Amino acid sequence: MDFALNEEQKMLVATVRRFIDEELRPLEDEVEQQGFLDPDKARAIHEKSRALGLYATNMPVQFGGGGLGAVDTMLLEEQFGHTTDILIRRAFGNVYEVLLAARGEQVGRWLEPAVRGERVCSIAITEAGAGSDAGGITTRAVKTADGWRLSGSKHFISDGEISDFFVVSALTGAADDKDGKKKISLFLVDKGLPGFTLGKDQKMMGLRGTSHLELWFDNVPLEPIALLGDEGKGLQQALGVLGRVRLAQVGARAVGKASHVLTLMVDYAAQRKQFGKPIADFQLVQQMLADSVIDINAARLMVLHAAWMIDQGLDARDWISMVKVQAAEALGRVTDRAVQVFGGMGYCKELPIERYYRDARIYRIFDGTSEIHRTVVARSLMRHGASLFDITA
Repeated sequence: MDFALNEEQKMLVATVRRFIDEELRPLEDEVEQQGFLDPDKARAIHEKSRALGLYATNMPVQFGGGGLGAVDTMLLEEQFGHTTDILIRRAFGNVYEVLLAARGEQVGRWLEPAVRGERVCSIAITEAGAGSDAGGITTRAVKTADGWRLSGSKHFISDGEISDFFVVSALTGAADDKDGKKKISLFLVDKGLPGFTLGKDQKMMGLRGTSHLELWFDNVPLEPIALLGDEGKGLQQALGVLGRVRLAQVGARAVGKASHVLTLMVDYAAQRKQFGKPIADFQLVQQMLADSVIDINAARLMVLHAAWMIDQGLDARDWISMVKVQAAEALGRVTDRAVQVFGGMGYCKELPIERYYRDARIYRIFDGTSEIHRTVVARSLMRHGASLFDITA
């Protein structure tokens, strides 16, 4: 059982960390103040990242990606967590593995351009009445002689403003009498189609610079080729790959964000003096620092274990749910302690601590709430027993 990084992994992590420090961090305050990333600067960091081979590293080499396994991907995603969401998206890509279901003409039209960064894709599953319940959607696609007609709506669609196309979930048939599950399919939907309207950008308390749009579909015509994967298997397709997305964009990035915040906490506690000595000498401050490093290391080991399971071809869904809860809530605890350690300055916009505090809150909600994932873990525990926690089982 070797937990050490090999030389290639160390070099990859160092390259990403340096890129973030030199190219992305200088843009963070501007994005926070303006609420958007300048398109020219977005293009520049994308081109620099691609030149270093850092764009779409999670996608297979045959389609132009980096071809990294799950463990290596999580090592990079942790580093991504050291900067803000919109800069991650523009510099490193947000290319979803669900696109690997593309076949034939779909590969050249949607998959490969997304991997190259020529087209941007968003996942459109969430609806106003179906958040964590991905199977509770009402958007529907009806088959026609010419393809499909799509009607319904989505909301909270990240990157919706800049995306060229969307992977949209829709009902395509009545529930199966045998299992009662609805028939849901996935579709590749280009922006600009007749009847496809972009709604308002739903402003958030955090994640400045990333748009979160409503999408409206009024009898939108879709070609037969727009169907991604098998008809009626869309929910299974999405759940089969979005777990890895959840592990990366919530688990690993939460660890990275918490690590960055803790570094600032340690530096400040060593420098800030009260009653004639650094506040790091006070036991209650030491407790907050100690609890934070414990939280971070526990979450990191869980992330890497789940990633190892994926690389071994094992079913990691239960572990990913555990990671989702642990990493998201660890990030929340660390950022809350950071505000406390920084005191009044931690609450001021002059320092980035209050931004990290705001950004951290969404991690317990998106990609399934902590409550939903606790339910998943509990039900699995009742089905599988000690195998979920006993290393000898």
